[in-house]
Amino acid sequence: MLQEPQAAPNRLTDEEQAQGFQLLFDGHKLDAWRGFRREGVPTSWIADDGAIHFTAEGERGDIITNEMYEDFELRLEWKISPGGNSGIMFGVSETTRRTYEAGPEMQVLDNAGHPDGAAPVTSAGSNYALHAPSLDVTRPVGEWNEVRLIVVERRVEHWLNGQQIVTYQLGSDEWERLVAESKFVQWPEYGRQAEGHIALQDHGNHVWYRMIRIRRIEP
Repeated sequence: MLQEPQAAPNRLTDEEQAQGFQLLFDGHKLDAWRGFRREGVPTSWIADDGAIHFTAEGERGDIITNEMYEDFELRLEWKISPGGNSGIMFGVSETTRRTYEAGPEMQVLDNAGHPDGAAPVTSAGSNYALHAPSLDVTRPVGEWNEVRLIVVERRVEHWLNGQQIVTYQLGSDEWERLVAESKFVQWPEYGRQAEGHIALQDHGNHVWYRMIRIRRIEP
């Protein structure tokens, strides 16, 4: 059986359309996004050559989806600059001062060029500072990495470049123990939101995101 050709950047395949995916970026406009605790998109985030590009120039800050999600599958591609750092968060609440005070983070990183890459628990694909990836499947800096982030009934899966590398259950005994031993213990809303925004992190380094699509999942 012939495989369906991969969709052009920022387009859905027929299969994805049938599964209920929606684009969060069409390659041209950031209409599905706004700044965290802001009405508009910070000027440091632009549409650039078919990607959302954080330029580190102008108005700074993380961006979040306009809509909120509970059970979902998020798919996207990211590309990081040399030595760069960013992240993808979910369950983000605007009742906190910063996105990561509520939203768990799938790390985006140049493992070879950033100090966080030396520790698996803070390396690319990790549940930042809590769960290390089972293996490093990142592609060389400057190449696109393919993400699937799945959340269903508080169970979270991180997929990177076709490999499932992290699985955890929000609120489990293991998760509670790890949070209690981490910096996240100081933020009572961390990982507690049943529904929240998706966020892309401004960590001060150039990063690109494209092919951002999401589907809601009925548990």
